[in-house]
Amino acid sequence: MNSNSVKVGFISLGCDKNRVDTEKAIAIVQNAGYRITDDVEKADIIVINTCAFIKSAVKEAVNTVLEAAARKKEGAKIVVTGCFTERYAAETAEEFTEVDAFVGMNRYNELPEIFKNLGNGERMYTGGEGVFYPAARVLTTPPHYAYLKIAEGCDNHCTYCTIPSIRGKFRSEPQRSLVDEAARLSEDGVKELIVVAQDTTKYGSDLKDGSNLTSLLAELCKLDFKTVRLLYAYPESVTDELIDFIADEPKMAKYIDIPLQHISDRVLKRMGRRTDSDAIRALLRKLRARIPEITVRSTFIVGFPGESEEDFELLKAFIAEGNIDYAGFFAYSREEGTPAARMADQIPYKVKVARQRAVEKEEAKVVARKNEALVGKEVEVVYEGIDYNRGRFIGRPVFAAPTVDPVIYFTADFAPQVGKNYMVKITRGGFYLSGKASEADQKE
Repeated sequence: MNSNSVKVGFISLGCDKNRVDTEKAIAIVQNAGYRITDDVEKADIIVINTCAFIKSAVKEAVNTVLEAAARKKEGAKIVVTGCFTERYAAETAEEFTEVDAFVGMNRYNELPEIFKNLGNGERMYTGGEGVFYPAARVLTTPPHYAYLKIAEGCDNHCTYCTIPSIRGKFRSEPQRSLVDEAARLSEDGVKELIVVAQDTTKYGSDLKDGSNLTSLLAELCKLDFKTVRLLYAYPESVTDELIDFIADEPKMAKYIDIPLQHISDRVLKRMGRRTDSDAIRALLRKLRARIPEITVRSTFIVGFPGESEEDFELLKAFIAEGNIDYAGFFAYSREEGTPAARMADQIPYKVKVARQRAVEKEEAKVVARKNEALVGKEVEVVYEGIDYNRGRFIGRPVFAAPTVDPVIYFTADFAPQVGKNYMVKITRGGFYLSGKASEADQKE
């Protein structure tokens, strides 16, 4: 194929870590001379970067491939990358005839060469972990924020999780490489850098140069970002050093995402987690004592094998107490090959869903209760778009992360600019706050 005449469309599924991989893959393909299109209906090659963490993600990946397959009648080629390739390609490649090439995790740098061979009729597969540290990216987020993936894989081996088997062992990207990548993002106008990995707090543990998460954050905060935000910090590894750095560094968002998964000691032990309820509560007390304004986000799994009614009530009470500002809840997904999948006392699907809805309702009450306290006050938001159905602007408060936390709807007597920060006076509470911004209140 002559790259200059070939249009390539990318579809990115799954988490923000996968998004970063997609952005780097786009840059690699573009730098090789291929034309990038955001309309897959016009693409000659469709690259689908998949997730396969849980059954619903696998189903989404398969459905996306089948939808793209309709374009094959017009000569389009389909390339599947990411987690699905690592988890299933070897056993499904023969029957998944819609796919022209399966490209394994972190082998995105091979895409241009693979594209050249798509026309010879030979179906291809390349797997394995590979090494993938390019700094060049084509952002798919709004231009004012971007994610920085600082490591790959995971060593925690929670009993429900497929990530170690899909993504491999934990591997930190060298600090110099990350700082260079972040510097390019800053030069491109990114104002909020969001640090991600499967376990950010483990960063540097496999390096020989003494790097750790705090030292990396210190270097990132020297760059021209307004905000650096931390996600996916495992509770047992949130150190006093890290807490102090978040408290004292002006550029650090007073926000931390800590995946707790449960509060029952019995369930935590069966999950293979390395903490307990006392340690979790002690950490939350320490965080709020040191950083009173901090926002804590977390994720929880309900319906884990053997979760009794008592275990669930412990979690429900923990949420109702208001310990977590924002949370995501997931019904346990039984994933083949994991220790939890082999546990005998599986919870019926209807029970899992009912428990998920029950804790979601409790968390919604917590959010609404805390939001009521903000009525009449001014809140700093970054403007991110318009909700035409509501007839309101959409602002993300500085105490919230993109796409996962509640936004603020506001009016203004001027035209706000995407990515700019404004002060919004809150006029109505509830799960979603409402208010009005004044141009005079713009935050530089």
